[in-house]
Amino acid sequence: MYISDSEIRDCFRAVSEKNKLASDTIAGVKNDGYATGFLNIMEHRWLERLAGMPDYKANPAEVYLQAQKNCGVGILDQWIPTNPLSMGNDGYDGTSHGATTGSDEIVVDGMAIDSPEAAAEHMERFVFPALREAAVAFDEETYIRHVGESEYNIQQTIGDTILKTGYATIAFPCLRYGTYGYINYFSAYAMYPELMELDFKLQAEYCRRINTAAAKAYALYDLPKLNRLDHDMTDSRGTLVNIKSMEKIWFPYLHYCLEPLAKTDLRMIWHCDGNIMPMIPLLLESGIRGFQGFQYEDGVDYIKICQMKAKDGSNLFIEGGVSVTRTLPFGTPADVREELKFLVENKGDCDLILGLSSSMAPGVRWENVKALAEGLDYYRSHIM
Repeated sequence: MYISDSEIRDCFRAVSEKNKLASDTIAGVKNDGYATGFLNIMEHRWLERLAGMPDYKANPAEVYLQAQKNCGVGILDQWIPTNPLSMGNDGYDGTSHGATTGSDEIVVDGMAIDSPEAAAEHMERFVFPALREAAVAFDEETYIRHVGESEYNIQQTIGDTILKTGYATIAFPCLRYGTYGYINYFSAYAMYPELMELDFKLQAEYCRRINTAAAKAYALYDLPKLNRLDHDMTDSRGTLVNIKSMEKIWFPYLHYCLEPLAKTDLRMIWHCDGNIMPMIPLLLESGIRGFQGFQYEDGVDYIKICQMKAKDGSNLFIEGGVSVTRTLPFGTPADVREELKFLVENKGDCDLILGLSSSMAPGVRWENVKALAEGLDYYRSHIM
């Protein structure tokens, strides 16, 4: 069924008008409380209990969505209702194995990736030609339409009480450990810096075309001006590769490909796993306007981040999440309430929404889940 441009615009305008707490926060307008962000809760019985519905496995989309609604979620960027099906009561119970999840061998395009040399050869033979071809063949109008229709379809699915915001519609150069495995890729990164820079350059040239189209889509369809970028580049120690090398061969291309969007009023926020602190000044310089998902126990300084400003001097957009790696699995209900209070009291001038620091894996006690839901409900109508 064909969806007109005006239908897409009218849909998002209607939801934004109905959900003022969410839309005002995105626009930087102060309100009487803090909107609740997307909650990816992975334990089936807690989804069922929050939704007030049985049998998540039989009806994953319905139960997942109702749990979001009953928790007062007002902003949702990812729509992944079947994601918790990969989890059992004791955590991940999938049987498939990939390059970073225990595969005995890594084969890509019929080529065995068993060394850094093999990873480098594959990039030269397969990846680089494909990137060049994709950049030439990119159809801007088709992508603009894709963004509008895909966002509209999800918004229609989740209803008019939750505002769908952007995710995976913006592109940027990524590290290829997911394709080649950690040892092969990071060894190649160290051995062949010129090759890696060429990879980031070719990715950026293609990504800039995507992002130019995305900027036009946001303007054409009047989509909510918030988009989350997501690629794990840090662990508990810091960046996965030396920050100095990133500053030289990765950040210039990130800056280049995000430029078409950085010139608009879109608030691009960066998902943070691990110790993101070394990257933050450089991310802000590249046009990032906020952050989501902090691992405080890894040295992430929430207070310091909230005192920072975007490159244009505007306030940052912060999704302050209760820790899914520390507080929720190992703390008490009092700890959950205290962390929510900490996030609110130390937000500075930032535009804040509240939620989880990342996906909440099985193993969290119901008392802590309940404290989280009650705390989010409290702060939706209380501002400090």
